[in-house]
Amino acid sequence: MIDIINIRKYFPILNATVYGNPLIYLDNAATTQKPECVIQTIDELYRTGNANIHRGVHFLSEQCTEKYEQAREKIRQFINAEKTSEIIFTSGTTGSINTVASSFGERFVSAGDEIIVSEMEHHSNIVPWQLLCERKGATVKIIPFDDKGVLRIDLLDALISERTKIIAVTHASNVLGTINPVKEIIAKAHLHNIPVLVDGAQAVPHGIVDVSDLDCDFYTFSGHKIYAPTGIGILYGKEKLLEQMPPYQGGGDMISTVTFDKTTYAQLPLKFEAGTLNFIDAIALGAAIDYVNNIGRQNIIEYENKLLDYATQKMSSVEGLKIYGEANDKVAIVSFLLKDIHHLDTGMILDKKGIAVRTGTLCTEPLLAHFDKTGMVRASFAFYNTFDEIDILCENLEKILLMFK
Repeated sequence: MIDIINIRKYFPILNATVYGNPLIYLDNAATTQKPECVIQTIDELYRTGNANIHRGVHFLSEQCTEKYEQAREKIRQFINAEKTSEIIFTSGTTGSINTVASSFGERFVSAGDEIIVSEMEHHSNIVPWQLLCERKGATVKIIPFDDKGVLRIDLLDALISERTKIIAVTHASNVLGTINPVKEIIAKAHLHNIPVLVDGAQAVPHGIVDVSDLDCDFYTFSGHKIYAPTGIGILYGKEKLLEQMPPYQGGGDMISTVTFDKTTYAQLPLKFEAGTLNFIDAIALGAAIDYVNNIGRQNIIEYENKLLDYATQKMSSVEGLKIYGEANDKVAIVSFLLKDIHHLDTGMILDKKGIAVRTGTLCTEPLLAHFDKTGMVRASFAFYNTFDEIDILCENLEKILLMFK
């Protein structure tokens, strides 16, 4: 059960005011706020424990290395990966997808090959594959979705061919909120020995992800969307694939031996962790995982589902408000437009009332093109949001309608 009063006390920024109004933060799909334990972890490490990992024999280095590897183990358990060697620290979901697109693409993709993505992907799960196709002479094929925001996986079999090399699909849409049946997609792909990358940026903060149960080949997520710092994220990959893929970047820590004649590479996962990584924030990601586990992921799911149901009901009663994304299975995201009022106008007026929502293309221009729209307003919720905040949002949406009459 969520103790909302105590939870909100643990997030300092939620006490902020904006233009004289209490902050109502509904931009969680972009980035979440940080609890005290994460802030304190970063502060303490920089004050008393900062030293480069994996390379020193002195106390601070060994201590930091141990905490870094402990964080890796926490993440392995959190997503139920088989081995810590399959957990690679990156800069975030974008960095993780680029790593796979570059490294997997270098090894396995050739001219004439095909890559399948969905119509609802974030740009970070489109553009890296387009760059790969430009380099290799491959093509991207698209799984469409219907007007309710449900992916047409009934069309997937017809899209798959003998030239399909990988399928990349979001677990949950950052605009529609749709939770895609990725386990079914993976099963279909594996019938043809096609690997699947799952973009979990929006799924991990809202639910329980089990990569072993999904049987996905790659899974990515960002720390800053699950109450950890920016600039840190995770790439999970099956060991058998990671072993076959060349390093994404070269430098320190990812090598075994270096001579001018030949370089040999470190074992997984260091093979994909070149240079001095963001080890402080990796450790802080571990602290965020501890915090989420302490609250209870099932508690988070149940509370956020209640928030979503309440927000959908209340917002649907606002005259002229249209919600985009009506799938039965959603994370706590509501994207909408208010009559013919421009999305930027809606967002800026809400901001003056202390309400932070996201406006614009939401990094999903192909998705918006499906609805013939250039932008939307998005309210996205976390377990520290309240039903009262939803009421205030809807009251102000009603006021905006009166302003534009």
